[in-house]
Amino acid sequence: QVQLVESGGGLVQAGGSLRLSCAASGRTFSTYTMGWFRQAPGKAREFVSAISRSGGVTVYADDVKGRFTVSKDNAKNTVYLQMNSLRPEDTAVYYCAASSTRWPTESENAYSYWGQGTQVTVSS
Repeated sequence: QVQLVESGGGLVQAGGSLRLSCAASGRTFSTYTMGWFRQAPGKAREFVSAISRSGGVTVYADDVKGRFTVSKDNAKNTVYLQMNSLRPEDTAVYYCAASSTRWPTESENAYSYWGQGTQVTVSS
C-alpha cells in the first residue's frame, strides 16, 4: 500500500511558476513509477508527466514539454512537478499516482495508487 499526498498548488498569474510535491508513505517508493495527471472542470482527467523508478526516464504530454519538469527523490519519498510559464489552460486539479510498471506510462489504468489532488489556478 502507498499513500500519496500532494501539496504546492495555488493561485498564480499567467507566466508564473509553481512546484507541486507528492509525498509517499511506505518503504518501497523507489520501486514505483510515478505519474502526474490533471483534471480541469468539465473535462476528463489527462496525463501530464511520468518518471521511472530511478528517476532516469521521464515522459511529458506535448502541451507541457519544455515548461514542466518532473523529478523524484527516493530518499525523501517525494516526487515533484516544477511548472514554469504557466497558462490559464493549465488550471486544473493535479493528481500524483504510483504505478508498479517498470517504465513511465501515460495510461491511467497502470496506476494503482492516487493522491487526493491539489488545485492549480492560473489567472490571465
